[in-house]
Amino acid sequence: MSGDGSVACVTCHQLEHGGAEPRRTSIGIGGQVGPINSPPVLNAALNFVQFWDGRAPDLETQCAGPITNPLEMGSSWDRVLSVIQNDPTYAAEFAAVFGGERPISQENVQSAIAEYERMLITPGRFDRFVRGDASALTDEERRGYALFVSVGCTACHTGPNLGGTMYQRMGLVRDYFQDVGRPLTEADMGCYNVTHDEADRHRFKVPTLRNVALTAPYLHDGSQATLPEVVRVMGRYQLGRELSDEQVRSIVAFLNSLSGEVPRDAFPETPTATPSAPPPPDSETPPAERPSSEAPTAR
Repeated sequence: MSGDGSVACVTCHQLEHGGAEPRRTSIGIGGQVGPINSPPVLNAALNFVQFWDGRAPDLETQCAGPITNPLEMGSSWDRVLSVIQNDPTYAAEFAAVFGGERPISQENVQSAIAEYERMLITPGRFDRFVRGDASALTDEERRGYALFVSVGCTACHTGPNLGGTMYQRMGLVRDYFQDVGRPLTEADMGCYNVTHDEADRHRFKVPTLRNVALTAPYLHDGSQATLPEVVRVMGRYQLGRELSDEQVRSIVAFLNSLSGEVPRDAFPETPTATPSAPPPPDSETPPAERPSSEAPTAR
């Protein structure tokens, strides 16, 4: 659906990577570098708002943003509707589902994408454990869960999605952005970009931890490459704790238990080939460190 046909939703939201992608920030149309790490689409329906800065109240609103964003898909709704209308399979399916004189409309496209996302719920071993099956987790995973609770992670990572229920400042007890070692970007401002309230500077939607073992790299800036790294960073900046190697290993073991099963119907046959992401432009500057003059609209 992108302006040149090179970028699709799945380009940045790859199911085999937990509905995210293994890049610090996404690459959009024309090889443009996006400003922020792509969040997972799996279980997004359980989030209380969408995007890191929470500017979309629901999935229907969220899925419309990247389509017309010049850094992401760089398309228009006229083009999107034309592409769907000219594909016999899609045209027939929209007519069957929505009916009426004009089944292919912006509203119906948004509805179709949002309904697809709502099916991307991934139950797993942790859910069986919560329902009373102690054998669903190993001894080390259970120790990790106990630590996860006792050190305070559940103050933010709570609810059915282990996150996605609130906003929180990045650097709650220690200034993350003072230590980050790079120029700050608009994406680092978080909810401030939406509210323009100083209290919201550096505040973000708390991300889900479901399938977190698959969604590296981590944080809004994609700066942490591995789970042990991001667990240490969270301990230091959000909890004011320097976690020991043993504590980190146990918590990481628990986080690995949060990988779930993607619904079989999440992998439908598509009428046309799915585009892959274009290679990033040659540069010595890592994508997450490259400031953008565009307002961050990605995720």
